[in-house]
Amino acid sequence: MKRIAVITTIYRYLTHAQHFADRFLLGYPREGRWHRPKMKVVSLYVDQKPEGDQSEDRAREFGFSVYPTIADALRCGTDKLAVDAVLLIGEHGTYPINELSQVLYPRYDFFKECVNVFEEDGRAVPIFNDKHLSYSFDKAKEMVDDAHRLGFGLLAGSSLPVTWRLPDVDIPIDSELEGAVMVGVGGSDPMDYHALEAMQCMVERRKGGETGVAAVQLIDGDKVWKAGEEGRWSMELLEAALSRSDTPCGLTDEDGRTQNMIANGELQRLVENPAAYFIEYNDGFQATLLMLNGAVRDYCFAAKLRNETTMLSTQFFLTPTPNVTYSACLVSKIEELFETGVAPYPAERTLLVSGTLESCLKSRHQGNVRMETPHLKVAYRAPTESQHTQM
Repeated sequence: MKRIAVITTIYRYLTHAQHFADRFLLGYPREGRWHRPKMKVVSLYVDQKPEGDQSEDRAREFGFSVYPTIADALRCGTDKLAVDAVLLIGEHGTYPINELSQVLYPRYDFFKECVNVFEEDGRAVPIFNDKHLSYSFDKAKEMVDDAHRLGFGLLAGSSLPVTWRLPDVDIPIDSELEGAVMVGVGGSDPMDYHALEAMQCMVERRKGGETGVAAVQLIDGDKVWKAGEEGRWSMELLEAALSRSDTPCGLTDEDGRTQNMIANGELQRLVENPAAYFIEYNDGFQATLLMLNGAVRDYCFAAKLRNETTMLSTQFFLTPTPNVTYSACLVSKIEELFETGVAPYPAERTLLVSGTLESCLKSRHQGNVRMETPHLKVAYRAPTESQHTQM
């Protein structure tokens, strides 16, 4: 049975550590049955223990130890690496926020402590890293390079790329794409990462594979609507994406009516501060993320495939709290990594999205300028088989 070390910032109700680690402790529903991973959590390191901390209670209930350092957790109190996999969750908790509005979660620092143990003990094991690799592209790249150098599997990112889709579609591998629009909601840095990665997991399947990002720009406010009127992003694609939303706000909330939020002007009335993330790829492809807080409450995507008359569009389905069973979709992929030692999709996706978001936030900080991004020349091939959970 695989032995797992959990390394996290915080472990309490509705944190990512609770969502993921609990599923290894208790199991979760998968494909219409209750699934118990053939793996055992044997150690835990938690950086902060605020009110509501669950770490000690979970340790007592399930018979593992909470250790004072990451090295101790990986070695389980011995002098050698004593686990087969690491669940690294640097999300939630109280940490500094920089001038770009990035929360400085210590994911890189946690990861490097794991790498130090691997190097000292002469053995490396797979690591799952939740969400961004790091707020810094340079640190994120070092993490991916470490995994390649030491030869261990590294999986990273969020639940959106692997959750259910409504409808259950994917972009056929090696399709020629003419454009894409993603609609997201939530605060900058934590939630726009989700939306950017969801968009990336779709567009990376285009012809020729991923080539990296050449330039980005992030604009806000009325400039977003003006850019749409000027054709910088597609109103047609936005309409296709919004057509997949199950949570239109405004008039629908008031009396249940269906509505075309673009045609009736409701979109501009509801969204007080829209944001548009323009992503220009090295192969010339362009995609746009629109963060539309106030208009909808879900994440939807649309793309135009060459020689197709209809748009491909879908919603990334997020189930409600407290179960948030879309997290189980990601746990299934983490299990695959831990069992085989091989990531089901490349960490380079998360590396590229981490760096793209950082550059977009720099664009905003510097007055919404367009920024060349030669450092984001991250090339990789998406898996041929779709990786999202099938209906």
